[in-house]
Amino acid sequence: MTLHKAVIPAAGLGTRFLPATKSTPKEMLPVVDKPAIQYVVEEAAAAGLDDVLLVIGRNKGSIEDHFDSAPEVERALEAKGDDARLDGVRRSSELAHVHFVRQGQPKGLGHAVLQAKHHVGDEPFAVLLGDDLIDERDPLLPTMIELQQRTGGSVVALLEVEPSQISLYGAAAVEALPDGPEDQVRVTGLVEKPAAEDAPSNLAVIGRYVLSPAVFEVLERTAPGRGGEIQLTDALATLADLPAEQGGGVYGVVFRGRRYDTGDRLDYLKAVVRLASDREDLGPDFREWLVNFTPTLKD
Repeated sequence: MTLHKAVIPAAGLGTRFLPATKSTPKEMLPVVDKPAIQYVVEEAAAAGLDDVLLVIGRNKGSIEDHFDSAPEVERALEAKGDDARLDGVRRSSELAHVHFVRQGQPKGLGHAVLQAKHHVGDEPFAVLLGDDLIDERDPLLPTMIELQQRTGGSVVALLEVEPSQISLYGAAAVEALPDGPEDQVRVTGLVEKPAAEDAPSNLAVIGRYVLSPAVFEVLERTAPGRGGEIQLTDALATLADLPAEQGGGVYGVVFRGRRYDTGDRLDYLKAVVRLASDREDLGPDFREWLVNFTPTLKD
């Protein structure tokens, strides 16, 4: 079955960015000149996922507005003949068919994904977390989608991290796929945020998933885990042990491209600098300024 649906959980409170996120959703914080959430929807659309469901919470109305048309702004830009900005404003409302559902209670990532059950139905789908931005020059989703279509199971994105950092992520135990490329593996076990000495590997699960619809039934019977929340990692660990005829099997794609973490204040700043530096319109002047500014940091 061809994948065309994506689910983007966006109901978090964004407490790490307070007070900026007191009235502004963290997903709407700008990364250069676009909100972070737009990069994620653009990535989904570029992978052929034209039906996007955003799982939101209270006070997230500005996300809905962003992916809607803005006739008054468009008319003003048309009157000025400002075609470049007009195209930018229209782009967000033309990326995909964007839908919204409320999570209600913040009961964890697994619970957020479960809210998509009626929209997704009985077909595989992608999940993209808004804190992880994948550089468009290093596409990840197409490889994950191809692997899911080939195996019929679920697929997670994996990233090699320093062993001291694995406690910040879900960690995967893996084995090589027979006749498969070395960056594609079978996942034999998953542990949510283990201590370094207990981690099965230094392969961390990052915020891209392509899931079998069997995950919904598993999530419905998954008890709250770490932090008292329903963990998607726990449901995937269950799926890894199920036979293929029950929608089981979990696989991984080891990602070695450019990824930007916007969920942490320092990493968010790094993401802005890196992306701005690579822009054709901003990069040359910005890089020159950085070169001149950097020596002053030694004082």
